[in-house]
Amino acid sequence: MDKRVIRQRLRMLRTAMREMGLDYYLVPTADFHNSEYVSEYFKIREYLSGFTGSNGTLVISQEEAGLWTDGRYFVQAERELEDTGIRLYRMQEEGVPDIVTYLRQHMWEGQSLGFDGRVVSADFGKRLEEALSEKKIRICFERDIADMVWQNRPPFPCSRAEVVPPRLCGESVSEKLARVREKMKEKKASCLFLSKLDDLMWLFNLRGNDVTCNPVVMCYGFITEREAWIFLQSGALQRETISCMQEAGVQIRDYWVLIPFLQDYFLAGNRGVLLYDSRNINYTMYRIFRSYGRCKESVNPAEQLKAVKTEKELEFIRKVYLKDSIAVTKFIYWVKRAVKEQVGLTEYSAARYLGELRRAIPEFLDASFPTICAYMENAAMMHYEAVENSCSMLEADGMLLVDSGGQYLGGTTDVTRTIVLGDISGEMKEHFTAVTAGMLRLASARFLYGCTGRNLDILARGPLWDMDMDYKCGTGHGVGYMLSVHEGPQNIRWKYVEDMPEAVLEEGMLVTDEPGVYLEGKYGIRTENVLEVVKGMKNENGQFMRFCHLTWVPIDLDAILPDRLAEKEREALNWYHREVRERISPYLTKEEQDWLAEVTREV
Repeated sequence: MDKRVIRQRLRMLRTAMREMGLDYYLVPTADFHNSEYVSEYFKIREYLSGFTGSNGTLVISQEEAGLWTDGRYFVQAERELEDTGIRLYRMQEEGVPDIVTYLRQHMWEGQSLGFDGRVVSADFGKRLEEALSEKKIRICFERDIADMVWQNRPPFPCSRAEVVPPRLCGESVSEKLARVREKMKEKKASCLFLSKLDDLMWLFNLRGNDVTCNPVVMCYGFITEREAWIFLQSGALQRETISCMQEAGVQIRDYWVLIPFLQDYFLAGNRGVLLYDSRNINYTMYRIFRSYGRCKESVNPAEQLKAVKTEKELEFIRKVYLKDSIAVTKFIYWVKRAVKEQVGLTEYSAARYLGELRRAIPEFLDASFPTICAYMENAAMMHYEAVENSCSMLEADGMLLVDSGGQYLGGTTDVTRTIVLGDISGEMKEHFTAVTAGMLRLASARFLYGCTGRNLDILARGPLWDMDMDYKCGTGHGVGYMLSVHEGPQNIRWKYVEDMPEAVLEEGMLVTDEPGVYLEGKYGIRTENVLEVVKGMKNENGQFMRFCHLTWVPIDLDAILPDRLAEKEREALNWYHREVRERISPYLTKEEQDWLAEVTREV
């Protein structure tokens, strides 16, 4: 994008700020539901800054502008913000203030801070209130002034709310509501407000297409001890949707009447305790609830229940992961041959071919996120996305990182492989081997029930820490069932983050295992499998837990230094490759089978 366009947009925003009497304006990356990925309508921060990453917050004053993002996007943000006049703040780096600290340091007493309260989380809004109260900063959250400068803004998303086929549902809506109400009772709450879209899709057995790669529709939910409401746009409703909700005793209301509905509900004398998750509601809703008074903040029970897959869901998930692994294995065979034959491949055309392989699977619905197909230095950007007119040619040299996944009837997949295309250096092999060792160590873990991902992260990160290296992101995240590719509350990370709950790893949860190396201007390496949490042995010491692989794709031995692997790591790699051969070979051609036997040989 022409950087002059970005500078012009910032000038227009500053003019609007002056007209509204605002000294600072904050633009996060979110929709009304605090979603990680958002529809085109909500990409205001991208429109104003030119930064296309999925996480970032823009802060603008009359004198300067800054953008805060995490380590996944440092390299990308540096490139995209160049010559825009926007300064990059590298989150959690030494000496870099966070947004709250920055505002507290830069704002004068009595100034005003503006933001659209519908796209700022309650947690973040409360932090701003507390930090800026001493300076008597006026917080103005009622207007989306960025909308005043966004010309030809895309329409508000509204796709059809599709009912999940009963054969694919782990439970009925009624059964899920009963379990949610049990959790409400445990927390002594008489009503529950739900805003997180994937939780709502799970609870009401619905899917949609309001966000690219995320099968959700814009909606809210309100649950009491005896009644339940879902708030949907009229354009999302279908006869099947209405019938499904009626069967479960769920009442349908229009999406845009939520606030007057809640006000009427509270005014009608319903004085029980309202339960909500402040991480996943917006600041505007929080201010409404605060005026009600009798509220309790807690981790959303629907999120916790959704994360533990039922046996029926797991049956479909295992089948889908096998089919997805076959497609990725075929892709690796194809791309290695195509590059050697010099057919003029690019990152973009290679990604399209992988997409075609997935689309040939009968259950395929969509990608679970935009494919990251990144050659050499582009792979140092963790969330790089090649576009047709701006991508690298693939050569018979170096490595290609491909991170991709699919949405299927029966599961959501996520897998990364780094593929050797030609000669690579000894340093690349050392780093690739360390990443592989870390992935295998975590996947082979035995741990007592009660552990969270923070107890286990060192297993994946250890081989790199031994080399005084690190990757600036977590090691793993939960994965949804025909839903978000990034799902909580479970995760695997090393760092304690205040106010971020940690989830015990429960039987039936899914979690990714994806250590990596990212060297700016050189290359990136990542190996990612999805793991299922299962029960292990139970004895006098307690209930042990372990992981089972769901991903069955070969790891490139051309980049492995066997003598750098410990004996247990070699055994784990050889066992994994034997399983890949056994599971994948029956679905390959004779030529592909011969190739797979070679690339999964014992080391």
